[in-house]
Amino acid sequence: MNDDLAPLHARIDRTNELLQRMLAEVAKTPSTHAIFVDAGYLYAAAGRLVAGTEDRRAFDLDAEALIEALIDKARSVFADSRLLRVYWYDGARRRIHTAEQQSIAELPDVKVRLGNLNANNQQKGVDSLIRSDLESLARHRAISDAALLGGDEDLVSAVEAAQGYGARVHLWGIEAPEGRNQADPLLWEVDSQRTLDLDFFKPYVSRHTTHSVEGTVALRPAREDVRFVGAQIAAKWLAARGRDALLELLPGHPYLPGSVDQDLLVEAEGLLQYSLRGQADLRRALRDGFWEHLRAQY
Repeated sequence: MNDDLAPLHARIDRTNELLQRMLAEVAKTPSTHAIFVDAGYLYAAAGRLVAGTEDRRAFDLDAEALIEALIDKARSVFADSRLLRVYWYDGARRRIHTAEQQSIAELPDVKVRLGNLNANNQQKGVDSLIRSDLESLARHRAISDAALLGGDEDLVSAVEAAQGYGARVHLWGIEAPEGRNQADPLLWEVDSQRTLDLDFFKPYVSRHTTHSVEGTVALRPAREDVRFVGAQIAAKWLAARGRDALLELLPGHPYLPGSVDQDLLVEAEGLLQYSLRGQADLRRALRDGFWEHLRAQY
């Protein structure tokens, strides 16, 4: 080898070594996904599908449980990826959180973003918020995949912006009783499509009911009573399924698989003789009690 070229070859070897290290680090970095929920589309489409109406005042939507189900679904779809967070887009008068929106904002791994709500109860500014977040996260390589639950044609620009920075956008829709509830241009633009059906939403949407026994209104249980019921159910669950099932469940903390969460809800409502649908704080207490007992046995 020519002695004059030796330093050049040394620099090339060093550069190749650095590139190999960088590629090795990139290979070890897990993919990241986020879930983007247009709440206006969700309430309208899920309400129509399950309750037969788009009027939010006519039904309850258990947002906390539904968000956990969406996270669980994303975990199965993006098996080798980690969740960044759930973005929940809704409208509110003067962008002031309602009590329900505030309870959703308090959930772990959830970011509530509010547009305006006009006099006709129409959302304004939500699509631009979705585009801003999608584009920013894709540009900074914070996500590799985005699950977008929505149907408005105005979201096409958001999809294009994210894709322009290399992110893949997967459109999730809600089964429509008749026709379609998502715009064709949006369906054409995304990288993949998935439709969530009636069975998926049925546990989380219910028409308003009055809790009564022999004409009297049932008393709302205390959080500690609900937490205790959660621990009771956890003890039964562990006795029936054993330690191996517990070890499979623990890595998902604080989230429960959809099937386990629904079994927990149904059994708790039977023991309490009280509906926990739409009761975000009590649902949280129930899961806390369930997890506390299980983690104490580990």
